[in-house]
Order: sequence, then C-alpha cells, then structure tokens
Amino acid sequence: MMDEQRIRPLPSLEQQSGGRSADPLVLEEGHPRQGEIPPFDGGSATPSGLVSAVPQRSGAQVGGGWKDQFADAPDVLKRAPDDKTVVWAGGVAIGGDAFVTMAGPCSVETERQLMETAERVAGAGARVLRGGAFKPRSSPYAFQGLGLEGLKLLARAREATGLAIVTEVMAAADAPMVAEYADILQIGSRSMENYALLEAAAETGRPILLKRGMVATVADLLRSAQCVVSYGNPDVILCERGIRTFETATRNTFDVAAIVVLKEISRLPVIADPSHAAGRRSLVPALARSAVAAGADGLIVEVHPDPDKAWSDGEQSLTFAEFGTMMADLAPWCELRASCKTALETVA
Repeated sequence: MMDEQRIRPLPSLEQQSGGRSADPLVLEEGHPRQGEIPPFDGGSATPSGLVSAVPQRSGAQVGGGWKDQFADAPDVLKRAPDDKTVVWAGGVAIGGDAFVTMAGPCSVETERQLMETAERVAGAGARVLRGGAFKPRSSPYAFQGLGLEGLKLLARAREATGLAIVTEVMAAADAPMVAEYADILQIGSRSMENYALLEAAAETGRPILLKRGMVATVADLLRSAQCVVSYGNPDVILCERGIRTFETATRNTFDVAAIVVLKEISRLPVIADPSHAAGRRSLVPALARSAVAAGADGLIVEVHPDPDKAWSDGEQSLTFAEFGTMMADLAPWCELRASCKTALETVA
C-alpha cells in the first residue's frame, strides 16, 4: 500500500508565499509581468499559468534583419522592396523583365567551333555568347585557352550574330585588353576574392559577372560585389554556380536557396550556372528549371558542337539539340516567372 505521505498534494505557490501573489515574475504590487510566453496557436489569450523568466522574442527578432547580417555590403542591398539594378551589356538588359540566357563553349577552340555555336545558340534564343579565351585550369597540363586570338574570335562571332560577349578575365594586367573585346567581364569562382583583379575589372567600366567562390558564403559574395561597386562600377551581375560540399554525385552542390536569398536582399541581377553546378549534361536542364523557379534573372550554360571532343568541360556541355530542347522546355517557366513578377509589382 502506497504511503499516504507520498501522495499528499504539495502546497500551492500562494500558500507557500503566505497569501502573496503566486506569480514569481511579479516582485511587488504594481510591477508589470515580464516574460509571458506568447500564444502557441496565434490566439489572443495566453495559456493560464504559463510564464517564463526568459524574455521571449518573435522569430523575426531572433533572426535579425538582413541589413544587419550583411551590413558590410550596403551599396548592393535593396533600399526598398522594388529596388533593382538593370545591367545593360551589348544592348541586352540583364535584371529586367526578360529572362536572359548566356550560352557557348567552355573554351574558344577554333573559329569554326565558335561561329557554329554562336549561330545555333542565337537561333535557340540565347542573347549572350559565352566562351573562355583564358582558362583557369586545375591541371597545368590542361588547355589554358587561346588568349588574345580567342578574344578576336569572340569579337568576330559578335559581328556575325549580334550576340553580346561574356568572357573571363584572370589577371588584373589583362583587364583593359579583355575589355576591348568583351561586353561583360567574368570574374571566375577562383578569383572572387582577388581584390586587385576586382579593382582592375571595375575600372574598365564594363559590367562584371561575379561568380560565387566554390567555398564562399552569400555574405562573401556580396562583399566582393561591394568591392566592385566601391571602385565606381555599379554594374555587377551575381552568379550562383554551386559550392563545394562533401557531396560527390555532382561536381558542386547547387545552392538554389542562395538565389532566393540574393533576390530578396540584393538589388543586383542574379543568374545561375547549372553547368558547373551539375558537372553532368543530363542534369543541366533540371537545374536550369529550378533556377527559373527560384527567381533567377538568367542562366549561363555551356554548349558545344561535339561535347565528347571538347578541349575542356565536355562532360557538362550540352549539344545543340539538347540546348534547343532545354530552351523550349524553359519557355513556360519563363512566362510564369514574368507573370509572377508582374503580379508582385502590382501589389507593391
């Protein structure tokens, strides 16, 4: 039989306090209650008897504001919900109402290869031709690019097709020369924090396509963009191209959430590079669709006449047929994106 003392009810807090208030958060009469736990279900009444000595804060207060988190990149953050920068390059508006696709080979190899690619991607709807004249390669034995000759071939392709040109600049000393031929200067993933290069590229006055470093955070990317802007060049395009994680199934891990975050906090255009994120051409179209759905302003995609014989990155380059199919499949997604943007602007 259970001992009666063990089941005897404990005295109430009011009884213990000799008749004074049982609320441990009311120190003296007239003092306000502190730390009341907010309603669990959004109702107006606090559950009876539930209080906490720990100050309670809402989720918004706990998370803090975006501007506090990215305070060291003030010139690239939005000042208002509808604040945005439209970057013009070679007659193409990036960050405006139209979704812009940049496409072309990883490396400029030959005149025939580049001209054929330029004509085919333009016919499928691309507005900008990408192609590497200078190539940063992990192996010193890999193809390093044609250099100045590659830039001249890109200029010829622009004359023939009307496509704007984006190509990578790797060294501060090369920035003026590359700017003579390119409409957009690309800062590659390996160079995102090369501040001497950022300054030299910014000072050319050409728009800058800034790719996220392979181990960079969103804050790191915005700081590099802030550097370009602080050097007097407001025309920066941010690019999510995947980051290096422990996952090995893909070349990089495509951070689609970064696109959403950047579109919410930054006034700069944001594009995606599904080719470098995937590392496999079969995955590129699906990642491209996810980028459109996330609100990206455009894509940069690798396309080659014969990917299996490409001098670099053939495994992630689309064929002409694959690129054409992807562009056709993206059309309804782009239309939905445009209608959503219109609706949001109307509400704002």
